[in-house]
Amino acid sequence: MASANAAGRPHGEPAPAARMGGQEFDEPALPTENYPLTILGLMLASLMQVIDTTIANVALPHVQSSLGATTDSVTWVLTSYMIAAAVATPVTGWLAERIGARPLFIGGVAVFVVASMLCGAAQNIQQIVIFRIFQGIAGAFLPPLSQSFMLDTTKPSRHPYIMSVWSGTVMIGPIMGPVLGGWLTENWNWRFVFYINLPIGLISLFLLIAFLPNRPKTKRRFDMFGFAWLALALASIQLMLDRGNHADWFDSLEIWIYAGLAISAAWITAVHFRTTANPLLDMTLFKDRNYVIAFAVMISLSVMVFSTMALVPPMLQHLQGYTVIGTGIALMPRGVGTIISTQLGAWLMRKGVDIRFTMASGVLVSAWSLWMMAHWSLDVDMWHIVLAGFLQGLGTGVVFIPINIVAFSNLKPSQRTDASSMMNLTRSLGSSFGVSLATVTLAHNMQVSHSDLASNITAQSGGGLIDFSTIDRYQALGEAGLAMINAEVTRQASMVAYIDDFYMMFWLTIISVPLMLLIKPEKKA
Repeated sequence: MASANAAGRPHGEPAPAARMGGQEFDEPALPTENYPLTILGLMLASLMQVIDTTIANVALPHVQSSLGATTDSVTWVLTSYMIAAAVATPVTGWLAERIGARPLFIGGVAVFVVASMLCGAAQNIQQIVIFRIFQGIAGAFLPPLSQSFMLDTTKPSRHPYIMSVWSGTVMIGPIMGPVLGGWLTENWNWRFVFYINLPIGLISLFLLIAFLPNRPKTKRRFDMFGFAWLALALASIQLMLDRGNHADWFDSLEIWIYAGLAISAAWITAVHFRTTANPLLDMTLFKDRNYVIAFAVMISLSVMVFSTMALVPPMLQHLQGYTVIGTGIALMPRGVGTIISTQLGAWLMRKGVDIRFTMASGVLVSAWSLWMMAHWSLDVDMWHIVLAGFLQGLGTGVVFIPINIVAFSNLKPSQRTDASSMMNLTRSLGSSFGVSLATVTLAHNMQVSHSDLASNITAQSGGGLIDFSTIDRYQALGEAGLAMINAEVTRQASMVAYIDDFYMMFWLTIISVPLMLLIKPEKKA
């Protein structure tokens, strides 16, 4: 590789701002010797990380039986990863400036691959939880650094397109995860859920080592006090969201402790970041109105997308009788819609369509899909499932591109890593909150619906064919009949609960539309 580029500056150093008549040339901030292969390496690293956030979910029962774990302890395979990623994400910006973004990114990919292999080779639940912590820490650096590197190595005029590529990867990964995990678990072994990262990671590592440019380092002081309290707040929030359903939420002292720690630590963190001279995170980001609005929309979108992804697969498998592979096929059109709409969103932005109109249209299409899902029944056919999923992918993909463009529209290149870290942390916490909200309301509505339906089951409900006052004379046969009736009531109550959740997500999506009107469109040169 050449040590200097055509302009005579060392490889990897930022291009100087070339100006003519007061206007900057359309040049990337970090030129690279092979742009397509650099982007491919960045995309593979991002894809590997986002797939891993959901791929292990379907393998948990197999992990439990293989390692002899309890139901409560096996959930730490997921919880440990999420907590480690949440705690490590905020320090990405500081580490990138202190040790260099290139070494941090390449090191993160390498550690992620090694930790994945160790997870696959784990012999007990304690080992896999420890290795998942390392995997979560390394994985936390990959999405924000990949996003900032893709922006830095791309011409500003091509930012909408490259964000469509990155966003498509981030959106498709969680959809592919359960399908790929289910296929690997059924046809191979749960350990291949982790081993699959080896070929992807090695290809990414080779490309990144060969072509990823350097970014200048700075001597930025580490805010240990702010990091400690922020880490405590994030860990407590993540524990509360992940453990809530298992610990019966606020009926448990454990959840009250997590909530108290989260509120206290978040308050101390906010006051410290507001008053200290050198906070861990660049707080000037939140002086930009577009970034704050993008931040809020990202929370809303993450809640809607990930809660729906958590609801539909179990509904199809438990109520509709779909297999894991069949569920994946039914949900695949969601990914197709996302791929199409990310490119559509980039095209609309290049054509100069008002970004507020683009985002609002995407949100309304997503709301339309949720409205369709709220009208499903136990007799819903494959076509309606496919159509609703495709429309939801279409809507969220259109929104995701403008969100990232809006978030970075007024920021300096030096702020991109911190900004990307916060956006990815928001997406992670929003997804955790969405899944927790969906599961809590589903369980509650299922109990309420079951009670309401059961109260209407009388001797007259079966047209006089069922006499509950004398059914005990049939002994085992009578008990079997009652069990069948209860099973059908439970099935109907479950469907009602799913419908209620879809309605709730529909209204949460609709109320985010007014936020689009507050965006300040970027002025055209």
